[in-house]
Amino acid sequence: MFLRSDSFTPYARLDARLAFGQHDPASHFRFGGNRNPHLQWGGVPEGAKSFALICVDHDVPSVGTDVNQEGRSVSVDLPRVPFFHWVLTDLPPTLRHIAEGAHSEGITVKGKPAGPTPDGGLQGVNDYTGWFAGNPDMGGTYCGYDGMGPPWNDERVHGYRFRVYALDVPTLGLSGAFTGPQVLDAIDGHVLARAEIIGLYAINPNPK
Repeated sequence: MFLRSDSFTPYARLDARLAFGQHDPASHFRFGGNRNPHLQWGGVPEGAKSFALICVDHDVPSVGTDVNQEGRSVSVDLPRVPFFHWVLTDLPPTLRHIAEGAHSEGITVKGKPAGPTPDGGLQGVNDYTGWFAGNPDMGGTYCGYDGMGPPWNDERVHGYRFRVYALDVPTLGLSGAFTGPQVLDAIDGHVLARAEIIGLYAINPNPK
């Protein structure tokens, strides 16, 4: 099984049009275009009854003390944790691509709701929900795609892993505000094949 994109080249820098945030020389950060990338997959094994799709960043700082703080930096050696940017399930077995911008076009302040995708699946919660919790301007439930927004003072370039899973069940039985970890638990024992493509991104203009 393979996964490819017209929106970016594997292991190359992702464009800011796909990102939640981008570098600003005056304020360090400004919103990006937040368009979901084009994805296309093939080589699907016989018997696939649905697909799940996630985008996860495994390079998120495990401690937020120095994150986006003036005069500080987030060390490249700091232990890291995953952050889910896109969580989809129950995509139909005939689906082979998602168009750029079909799921997200610009920032939706306070988030997008859970529910059906334009392609016939279901979109779950991404981790901006927790990131913005308690923020009166941005807080809400963020579902579907919201792109890259690493700390503007992070020394590390982040890797964004887009993964498609071919499953032997038509539905995972999830509904409402389900999360990336819940999807990974639910697909256990049902994966016929998977494919991955990785893009890189940093807001810090001088990462190590």
